[in-house]
Amino acid sequence: MCLKRRAGRPRSRLPQPDQYPADFASPAQSAAVSALPGVVFSGSVDGHLRGYATDTGTVIWDYNAIQEYESINGVPTTGGSFDGPGPTIVDGILYVHSGYGYRGGTPGNALLAFSVKGE
Repeated sequence: MCLKRRAGRPRSRLPQPDQYPADFASPAQSAAVSALPGVVFSGSVDGHLRGYATDTGTVIWDYNAIQEYESINGVPTTGGSFDGPGPTIVDGILYVHSGYGYRGGTPGNALLAFSVKGE
């Protein structure tokens, strides 16, 4: 992850966290990012959605989405890699799709929603 100042020069560069599944998945962060004051959310091909502090670039939140979920419509649902559009943040809820099975990614079909209160 590289945070940039407005002039376009890197502010900091941090190595990718050391959390790989047993079968190894790429830690590439090819999905778009989304930000709130103080945090940048970035999903990666390894199935992790991470929150990075905007002032230091350190990981302050990490969620592994590669798992099964109980869906509200009864359809079998699994999470997977992140790619394409970034999370959408509305009224304090972070929404993100999880599952991208192209070019080495882990397929899935989950739409995840996170709130600050964990609801």
